[in-house]
Amino acid sequence: MLKFLLIAITVFSISLSANALQDAIDKAPAGSILKLHAGVYNGSIVINKPLTLLGQEKGVIIDGENTGIVIKVQSSYVTLKNLTIINSGSRHEDLDGAISMVKHGDMGKIKQCEVSDCIIKDCLFGIDLQMVDNSIISNNQISSKKLPLGLRGDGLRLWYSNNNIIKENSLIKSRDMVVWYSHGNLIKDNFGKYNRYSLHFMYAGKNYITNNTYENNSVGIFFMYSQDSIATGNIVKSSLGATGMGIGLKDCSNFTLKNNTVIYNAQGMYIDRSPFEPGTHNIIEGNKILYNAEAIHFHSLSVDNIIKNNVIMGNIEDIVNDSKRDRTQENIIVGNYWDNYAGFDNNGDGIGDTPHKVYRYADQLWIYNNNVKFFYGSPVISLLNFLAKLAPFSKPLFLMEDKKPKMYKAL
Repeated sequence: MLKFLLIAITVFSISLSANALQDAIDKAPAGSILKLHAGVYNGSIVINKPLTLLGQEKGVIIDGENTGIVIKVQSSYVTLKNLTIINSGSRHEDLDGAISMVKHGDMGKIKQCEVSDCIIKDCLFGIDLQMVDNSIISNNQISSKKLPLGLRGDGLRLWYSNNNIIKENSLIKSRDMVVWYSHGNLIKDNFGKYNRYSLHFMYAGKNYITNNTYENNSVGIFFMYSQDSIATGNIVKSSLGATGMGIGLKDCSNFTLKNNTVIYNAQGMYIDRSPFEPGTHNIIEGNKILYNAEAIHFHSLSVDNIIKNNVIMGNIEDIVNDSKRDRTQENIIVGNYWDNYAGFDNNGDGIGDTPHKVYRYADQLWIYNNNVKFFYGSPVISLLNFLAKLAPFSKPLFLMEDKKPKMYKAL
C-alpha cells in the first residue's frame, strides 16, 4: 500500500515533466491505481499491464499534441476513468484517436477493461476496440475533429469484440459508431447527434440494442449482413437529407425490431433483401412509424418479414417498393394501425371490416426521383398525389394488404 501511495504522489508532483505520466505507468506494479490531480499530462502513452488511470477531480487532461493515438491500451484489466482526452493525430490510415485497445504481439484477446466518465474531443477517432471482450464503455462524451462529415473518424468502433456493455455514451459530431464482426454486445441508453451512421452493424450477431436515442444523423441504425439481434425501445428521429433513414436492414435474418419510435425521416424503416437466410423471419412489431416521407421502404427482394401491431401514421407513403420484382405481398402484414385506412368497423371490435390495401400507381413513378422528393409534403405534391389515386391513368399495381387493420392507435 505504501508503494502505491508513493507512485500516486509521484505522478502528481512531476505532472509538468515531459514523460511524467508514462514514467509513472512504467514504474507502477501491475494492478496499481494511479490517481491524477487536475492538470495537463502529455499523451502518446502506452499501458501494457493491468492498471487503473483515475482522474481524481475534474480537469485531468491528457493532451496528444495532435500526434498519433493519445492512449494505447495493450493489456487486459485496464480502467480509464474521469479523464479529458484531447488532440489526437489526424491520420486515418493509422486510426489516430483518443483511446486504442488493440492486442499486442501474441497475447490473447484483451478483456475486462473499462472506459467511463471520459470526455473525448478534437480526436479523429474516439474509442477503438479491436478484439476486446467482456468490457464496459460507459458515460463518455465523444466528438471528432472539426472536419467534413465523411472525413471525421468513428466515435466508437467495435471490431471482433464480443460481450461488451456500451451504455450511456454521447456521440456528437463524430462519423459513425460501428459494430463489425462483433457479437453478444449490449448497447443501451446511448445518444447520437449530427453523425453519419449513429449505429452501424456489419457481420454481427446476437446483439441487443435498447433505449438509445439518435437524432439529426444521416442514418439512425443500420444492420448489414447480420443476424439474431434485437432492437427495442430506441428513438430515431429527423435523419437528414432526401434519403435520411431511421432503421435499415440489409441482408439480415432473424431480427426483432420492437417498440421503437421512428419519426421525421425520409425513410422510416428500410428493408433490403431481408430476411436473407431461407426459412427465417424478421419481426417488426409494436413500433411507432410516424411522420416520415416513407413509412416502410422495400428494396430488392424482401419477403417473409412479419410486420404486426405497429402504428403507421402521418407518413406521405405507407409502403414503397422500388424493385421490379414486386412481391411485397409475400410479407406477413397484419394488425397494424394505418391512418390512411378508409374502412369502417361496424361490429365495434376495433378491427377494420375490410383489409387495408396499398397500391402503386404508374403515374406516381416520379416519386422515385430524388430531385422531386425534395418537395415531399408541399401542397402541390399532396394535390398531385391525391389526383393520381382518384383518377389513375393505368391499372395500379397491388403491393400489400393488412387483413386486420386496427381502427384505434395506442401511442
